Amino acid sequence: MKRNILITGGAGFIGSHVVRLFVNKYPDYHIVNLDKLTYAGNLANLKDIEDKPNYTFVRADIADLEEMRRVISEYKIDGIIHLAAESHVDRSIKDPFTFARTNVMGTLALLQAAKEYWESLPEKYEGKRFYHISTDEVYGALELTAPEGIESPFTTAASSAEHHHAYGEEFFLETTKYNPHSPYSASKASSDHFVRSYHDTYGMPTIVTNCSNNYGPYQFPEKLIPLFINNIRHRKPLPVYGKGENVRDWLFVEDHARAIDLIFHEGKNAETYNIGGFNEWKNIDIIKVVIKTVDRLLGNPEGHSLDLITYVTDRAGHDLRYAIDSRKLQRELGWEPSLQFEEGIERTVRWYLDNQEWMDNITSGEYEKYYDDMYSNR
Repeated sequence: MKRNILITGGAGFIGSHVVRLFVNKYPDYHIVNLDKLTYAGNLANLKDIEDKPNYTFVRADIADLEEMRRVISEYKIDGIIHLAAESHVDRSIKDPFTFARTNVMGTLALLQAAKEYWESLPEKYEGKRFYHISTDEVYGALELTAPEGIESPFTTAASSAEHHHAYGEEFFLETTKYNPHSPYSASKASSDHFVRSYHDTYGMPTIVTNCSNNYGPYQFPEKLIPLFINNIRHRKPLPVYGKGENVRDWLFVEDHARAIDLIFHEGKNAETYNIGGFNEWKNIDIIKVVIKTVDRLLGNPEGHSLDLITYVTDRAGHDLRYAIDSRKLQRELGWEPSLQFEEGIERTVRWYLDNQEWMDNITSGEYEKYYDDMYSNR
């Protein structure tokens, strides 16, 4: 094989899209998907490529240093795309230690194992790359300063591009000071610092990217969009934090995967790249778009599911606005989002409605029992 690439967290939401892209696009690469298969990892996400000759799955914990040493050495890994992470803010508030173990100590174990193996080779770091995927949440929050008179994208049916910059003039840049507000974002900030320190201290070729909210097929249904699609289908409440005023920048997951591919191959070592959709929406507006789309595709009358909206106590430390400026990535590597939000949300809703069996296996927990039984005998 031309290259041996380790993708961590490859059975998760974003990771599965990256694994699929690399396996299909680079038949001369050996893609090793390493995943612990916690609640958010599901190999059903990769059924279509599991038998490809250039694909290998390894069940392992990134925080297990000895196992990381073994995997990197055995498969002669020369590139790592590190997506494995605990990522749900609510879970981090209830259990911060798990987030510290996986996101901080797991990243550190992976860095150390890669460092030891690559430094043992005659060529050392030549041709190697450690690419760490992070989040825009490490930057903290931005002010919400929408001018008066801005109507929601839902009511105006305007393109998502026209509504970027609608909620404020300040954006996260690659140089923005870190200011994490949740145990999740604090753990990701720490891992980012460790990655950069391995470049500065040992000369390891590293890259960090910070991305905005992703949406699309195969997302675990604790996250807003798949949760609400499923709840609408089953006439369950749609819990909205506070007044739904929080603003997020949304990016279709396949566009993120394309960005990761481009940055892995053409990005500069020791650089940071922000990845965003130029696509800001208030939570309550995106919820109304999801409701409108699901109701239409299910044949319900317009507005049928609006009564399911249920306002709940706001999340502790809930950041008001995130907005990514990804012009550096556009300028230096030529990437930009391929989908308008309206097209992306249509594809996303259709996928979840067409894949109810996948959703049912997730919500029932059957997939976890299956993997535990499968791997307990190995």
